[in-house]
Parts: sequence; C-alpha cells; structure tokens
Amino acid sequence: MDNIISITSADRFAKYTSPEEFARIRDHGTISAMWTHCAREYAALPAINCDDKLYSFAQLDHDAALLRSALREAGIEPGARVALLSSNSYAFVKAFIGIVTAGCTAVVLPAHLDETAVFGCIMKFGAKALVYEEELEAKTGFARARLAHIGFISAEAQGESFVPVYESKPGDGCVIMFTGGTTGKSKGALLNHGAVMQGVINGCYGYEQVFHHRMMLVLPLSHVFGLIRNLLSSLYTGSTLFIERNNKDMFRDIAFFRPTMLVVVPALAEMALMLSKKFGRNMLGNDMKYIICGAAAVAPYLVGEYKKYGIALFPGYGLTESANLVSGNPESFEKPGSVGLPYPNQELRLENGELLLRGRNMLDCYVGEEEEAWQDGWFHTGDLARFDDEGFLYITGRIKEVIVLDNGENVSPAELEARFNELPFIQDSQVFEDIDETGRHILALEVVPRMTELGALGAEPMKAITEKLWEVNNAQRSYERVTRIVIRDKDFDRSPSMKILRYHKCK
Repeated sequence: MDNIISITSADRFAKYTSPEEFARIRDHGTISAMWTHCAREYAALPAINCDDKLYSFAQLDHDAALLRSALREAGIEPGARVALLSSNSYAFVKAFIGIVTAGCTAVVLPAHLDETAVFGCIMKFGAKALVYEEELEAKTGFARARLAHIGFISAEAQGESFVPVYESKPGDGCVIMFTGGTTGKSKGALLNHGAVMQGVINGCYGYEQVFHHRMMLVLPLSHVFGLIRNLLSSLYTGSTLFIERNNKDMFRDIAFFRPTMLVVVPALAEMALMLSKKFGRNMLGNDMKYIICGAAAVAPYLVGEYKKYGIALFPGYGLTESANLVSGNPESFEKPGSVGLPYPNQELRLENGELLLRGRNMLDCYVGEEEEAWQDGWFHTGDLARFDDEGFLYITGRIKEVIVLDNGENVSPAELEARFNELPFIQDSQVFEDIDETGRHILALEVVPRMTELGALGAEPMKAITEKLWEVNNAQRSYERVTRIVIRDKDFDRSPSMKILRYHKCK
C-alpha cells in the first residue's frame, strides 16, 4: 500500500489569491446556510441573466421561497426526495434552490429523458414529487397516469404560506445526480450538504480574483460540473450567471454579456480557440480572465495558446462522486499536463497505480444500487494516477481501458495518447487494440488534426503530420509502439459530456 496523502487545509492555495479575497472564502456548512448568506449579502446584485431578463439575488430568493411554500402545501416535508425536470433555465435555478432550502433532496433529471424514463427515475429514487419546467410538462404524462400519490408541481408554482429556509445539517441529503460510475452503468450518486458545500468552495481556490465575476453557463445543469462549479460557485461568489439557452448562440451572446470567467469542457475550449485563430480575434472577448476546464483530458496546447490571449486556463479533475472537484491546477502555465493540487478535507491514495479517495466531498452512496461505492472505506476511482515531487496530480488513464498485450505488458491508451497530443497540430487521438490482415493483435492510432495549425506544415501537411507521428511513436518503448496510424477527416464520436467514445476492445 502506498502512502496516504491527507489534505486538511486550503493554505497551499492562499498564495494564488489576494489575502482579502482568500479570507472571504468561508465554509457555511450546508447549501441552505450558504444560500441564506448569499441572499442577504448580495440582495441587490444581479444573480441570473436568462431570456433577456435579469434576476437579482433578492428576486431569486423570493421566487425560490414561493416554490418552497408550494412544496410544503403539497404535503412535501423535509427529508423527502423531489425530482427536478428542467432544461438550463431560470426555472431550474429557482426550483433547485427552493427544493434544497425546503430540506428536500433534489433528484436532478436530464432534460432529454423521455416520459417513460422520467417515470422510472421517480420510482427508482423514491421521489415524493416532481417539479417540472412548464415546457417539459408533456414528459410528465406517463408518470401522472400511474402515480396518483406523487405531487406534480410546476416550477412556476407559488405557495401562499411563508415557509422559512430549513436548517439542514451537513449530513442531510442535498442532491442525487446521474453518474457513469466506475462500471460505466448510469447510477444515482447521493451527495449530502457537506459534500456539495465542499465542492462549491473548492471552486474558489487557485486564482486571484474570486468574487463578482460575469460567468456563462453552457454546460448542462444535470451534470455535476455545470451544477456545482458553474451554478453554485457563481451564486456563492456573488457573480452574475448568464444562462445560455442555445449553445449555437454562445459566441453572439459572449459579445453581448462580456463574461470574465467560463467553465467548459476541452472540446468547447478548442472550438473557441479555433474560431479565434480563424477570425483573428479573441472569440471569448477581451474581458475573459479565466477558463475552468475539465470533465475530460485537457491538452497542454490549450493552456499555452490561451495564454497568448491573456487568458489563464486551469485544468482540473473531479467526479460526480466527489461533488465534482478533487483537484485544480493553479500553476497551469508551468505544469500544463497536471490536473493540479488536491483540495482540502480529503485523503488520496495510490494503490497499484489507481487513485483512491475518501473525505468530506465524497458521495454517501449509490441510490437503489447493490454496487458498493466503498471498499474498505475508500472510493476506487478507476483512474490511474501519479504525483510529482511537488504534490501535483497527473491522471494517466483508466484501469478498464488498459490494453493487455499478448506478451503480458500493460498499455494505458490515455498515457500514450497524451504523448501524441503534445504535437501542436494534433487535436485529439485514440489508441486502441486492432487486428491486422494476418489476424495478429496490434496497437493502432487514429488522430484528429488541429486544422488551425496545418498552415505551418508546408505544402503537404498530412504527409508532415504522419512523419511527426511516426517519430513520436518510434521514441516509445517497443511494446507501446503502434503499428497503424490513421488521420481522420472528422471528429470522434463523443458522449453528452464531450468525452471521446472509445472503440470496443478486440475479441
């Protein structure tokens, strides 16, 4: 067993933030207490910008209170689970705050679910009510016809009685979110108030200006990265959040809203950079200071290129099961390949190369699943990792993706891909097990070129790319070398969170 790394305080992050702002990063214990503080401290400030309307913190507090009253009048008591079906919208925000401050656990349902899946989730997670955005009311029909005992409440519902914010405890349930888990099977991870509160304040460490940003929401709120790092950290810091209703309008709205911070997956950061290079200007606007980038591997190339525009891009690492944030990289310019320093109130351990976690930020359990979330008190992430001498974390692959060669050697595709991705003209790559014409199992590589860099490769860019790829390949250990290289003319298939969908292993 390797040594346990125990992180008890955030002091190591203090040097990256002004002393005044660092002192303001306070732990309120629960999301209910956090919201009470925000509603009082930032009352007159704009909280949400959505559908050409601006909502102050005071207005959001008022609207959430009306929903809280509607829940109580429908007989929903503290401790109940309440499903929430909504797209990214103001309706989602006020409903989520209303549900959580009523002492209930919000079961966040992806807006794309069909009506039978909505019914199934209500049953599986034991929800006593469903709060829905009115535009999605048709998706409640199947459940309404079969669940007479369930409350169906519009996000626009307004109760008449005053119901104060429920004083939840850190161990009380806060939210259930879908996760692929370590097996790839979708499950519901139960996060308590203390875990979510830790995730929110973790999002405040590692950069100079923390409070009062203009932020944009382009990630789904049904994803932990969008909910905790984008929405809740924005509210916590008294920032204004512009909710992008249609991502096709993202760059038009950036010119209007002029955000100072963006939370995105690498594919969106890549798109913005490509457009900036194509049109000769910063498509994210001159006010942009920080990009928080995660949910998939971040190419070091992105860090260096955004630096040229005066934007600091910070890679990070997290899981739904860890309330999103495990680590963040405040020194991305110096260590662009790292996912950063571990956040406080958690312990990390490497066992046979796998990263294990435990701490305040971790899930309570998977709801309604027999799969155990914990093994001997530790959560097994399924991720392969290492630390450098300064304590910075690096993710080197997934255990389930390791390729076992005929000679018994193990190859981590992600670790090998990272070496090819260091080439500035390679946007993404995938190493996989294939079969050649003789039936022999081999390693193969497919790459997506970064089109904005092809001009520097001369008259025959594809030939130049191929030669460079073979140079990198020949520098690897003999058993890690690929036998076949293909340059793709289109992107890889991706998951809803923009992760590359890996090819199935050869039989």
